[in-house]
Amino acid sequence: MRVALTIDAEHPDRPHCPPGNELRLLDALGEQGVRASFFLQGRWVLAHPDVARRVAEDGHLVGNHSHYHSRMRLLTAEGVRSDVLNAEKAISDVVGVDPRPWFRLPFGSGHRSNRLAGLLETLGYRNIGWDVDAFDWDEKRSAKDIEASVVEETRTCGPRAIVLMHGWPETTARALPRIIGRLRDEGATFAALDEWSGPPRTTVSTPNEGASVVELFKERRPGP
Repeated sequence: MRVALTIDAEHPDRPHCPPGNELRLLDALGEQGVRASFFLQGRWVLAHPDVARRVAEDGHLVGNHSHYHSRMRLLTAEGVRSDVLNAEKAISDVVGVDPRPWFRLPFGSGHRSNRLAGLLETLGYRNIGWDVDAFDWDEKRSAKDIEASVVEETRTCGPRAIVLMHGWPETTARALPRIIGRLRDEGATFAALDEWSGPPRTTVSTPNEGASVVELFKERRPGP
């Protein structure tokens, strides 16, 4: 079993996000000798330049996670282009690496859109989805919940699995060493996405698409 641990580093929006949590994740990965793939939000990079630089300095793969973390299927073509390139510039200027071709759509929103896939391709990117979602953004889930679900779902994926986690939940930092240890005990090896022999998935198993444009319009229409 080959496992790619992918971590979306972005501004937190939940209560279980202590300062410095990304550093705890980096420490855990270093102690375990695991190279992961980090998708960095441009605004997060500008807000946390030292942490963002450490991601690359520690040898992890760096990808682009947009600048504003918007649902990109709702953006115009120019909006997508501006958002992706702003993040690319922030990552390049601050971290000193080119994140292409690795991109992750915020929330997985638009992962089935040929329009978005084409726009990303013109910018030198392809969307990278996931097979296993830790749902670590949910503050109701404990570190043990995350550990159990990630290990169990990864087992069912066959020879390869991409695992989605986030950089800010403290539960993720606590669960990560146990996840790595348990999967290793079952024969798993870990690799960043650029070490895979074949193309990674471009779809996601558990997308969080949110409301459609039509639904948003209906929600905002005044009552009779």
